[in-house]
Amino acid sequence: MFDGRFRSGVDSLTAPVGRSLAKAHVSADALTVVGVTLSLVAALAIATGHFFLAFIFVVFTGVPDLLDGPVAKAAGTTSKRGAFFDSVADRVSDLALFGSMAWFYLDHGNHALALVSFGTYGAASLVSYQRAKAELLGFHAKGGLLERAERVFLFGAGLLLSFALPYVMVFLFVGSVITAVQRFVKVWQQGSVSLDSTSHRSYRGRHVSKVRGRRTSQRRRTSERVRSTLATSRVGRSRGGAATQSLMRKLRDNSDH
Repeated sequence: MFDGRFRSGVDSLTAPVGRSLAKAHVSADALTVVGVTLSLVAALAIATGHFFLAFIFVVFTGVPDLLDGPVAKAAGTTSKRGAFFDSVADRVSDLALFGSMAWFYLDHGNHALALVSFGTYGAASLVSYQRAKAELLGFHAKGGLLERAERVFLFGAGLLLSFALPYVMVFLFVGSVITAVQRFVKVWQQGSVSLDSTSHRSYRGRHVSKVRGRRTSQRRRTSERVRSTLATSRVGRSRGGAATQSLMRKLRDNSDH
């Protein structure tokens, strides 16, 4: 949702900051490392029940995550390696945040919300995996109810308003599952269209091959009939020529007598 509606506006705001950081020789990889480190500190605060402090670090975690891309573009260092590193860092941050949330609930005997926290991380990881795998196969899987930006925003809001945190966690779990289903359906539909197109081309190919095969067989049979007719004609002419020569010899013999 964020990528589809607000990404261009946010990029226009972060691009100048990215250029300034690139001129100061701040690398995108360094920002990614800072973001992961802040998320680990936030996870420690969550596990120990210091939710407001965790909220502050979650907010700080979002800043490097927003700026590493613009910095890489401004410095001309965008690469597949950087994209891979950023994606892995996001998964580590998600694991730290939701894992620490599950730890907190387990420590306080709330097994249901601990399971919801683990389930949220699992569903969020599935959402990210679907996009990565779909793009690898040539499909598009962006969008859905809750992408990572929305998850982090809502999670931070839940930490700030700790009385609402259990409801936020349940919503994050349900929303992440819905997003996973939405992306699955989206990719499935694209794959079905591709499969139908491939099947149609395959059918046309088989049909053309059959037609060509029949035409080739017809030509072969026609050629065999023509050769047979020519051979018969040659034999007939040979026999007729031999008979004519025999008759001529007889006539010469009679004239000599």
